[in-house]
Amino acid sequence: MASIDLDVSAKYYRLRRILRPWLYNLTLVAICVAMLAPVFGTLVISLKRQADVESRPPVLFPCNTPATTFDITACRFVLEGYLRILEPQADPSALFGLDLEGSMVTTYLPNTMVYAVVSSLLVTTYAGMAGYAFSRFRFRLRRALMISILAITGVPLLTNLIALYQVGVSVRRAASTLSMALTGEVASPLLIATVDRTFLILVYVGFFLPFSIWVVKSFFDTIPHELEEASFIDGCSPVSSLWRIIVPLATPGLTSVFLLSFVGVWNEFIAEYLLVSSNALKTAMFGLYDFISQFVISYQVLAAACILLAMPVVILFLFARPVFFRAMMEGALKG
Repeated sequence: MASIDLDVSAKYYRLRRILRPWLYNLTLVAICVAMLAPVFGTLVISLKRQADVESRPPVLFPCNTPATTFDITACRFVLEGYLRILEPQADPSALFGLDLEGSMVTTYLPNTMVYAVVSSLLVTTYAGMAGYAFSRFRFRLRRALMISILAITGVPLLTNLIALYQVGVSVRRAASTLSMALTGEVASPLLIATVDRTFLILVYVGFFLPFSIWVVKSFFDTIPHELEEASFIDGCSPVSSLWRIIVPLATPGLTSVFLLSFVGVWNEFIAEYLLVSSNALKTAMFGLYDFISQFVISYQVLAAACILLAMPVVILFLFARPVFFRAMMEGALKG
């Protein structure tokens, strides 16, 4: 009886060892399919014609004919949605002979890139300095400051928008008053635009900085103090040691902070919608909202706009993927 029980247990163990990887892999495949299905659907819709989008009954691929439900030779994939967004115009002096005149390309995407890059660089710089100070130095009220910063991360940006809107109005009024006092003229549109851009960037920096400080501080904690002490023995100053020893080792953590801040600013909508006065200074998310108001029924245009919005972030993560994964493995995102 004991030998039978052992034989059954051994068979059960072997079966479990064989099935466990399959179950894990199938679960991961199912999760990936569930996450990629909306992206794939959006991509397919962006390549459809208006008539195929509105067809009843709906079809996934525009490859149906009166005789068959799917004929690969009858597929009707078009770039109608992308052309309505990009609005290409023939221009012999332009690159590739085309000039893109769509507002998404000429206004909204460049604005988003400026806000995302500048805000992320500032957040990464300030978080690096603050995180290094919290990790390496012991000073009075250090723990209280860290807890306060952690508490600030729990305050959503939406709750501060009314106060930030009033601050923005006061800043613009002060800029106009200062311009009138110094030049005797009303503030120029360029000055107002600079004030709006600067104010929005500062809002983004203030919102993403607290969490980033904790991320960078956790990464600095994983770097041994002995490396700095050895550099001091070799003649490095504290600043030189930080720049030559610590920063290269902390690059994955700083990169992860930059990526997280970049994606956060890129996807943000409500703050720039309320705090920026001119549509010419708004971001791609507002451009997508503008397309929704302009093309209520043209889903292929909205889908094409979503694909164009997602492409820069996807490309950025593809290039920065090794560094980002290294940061995750080395503890940059650990609490």
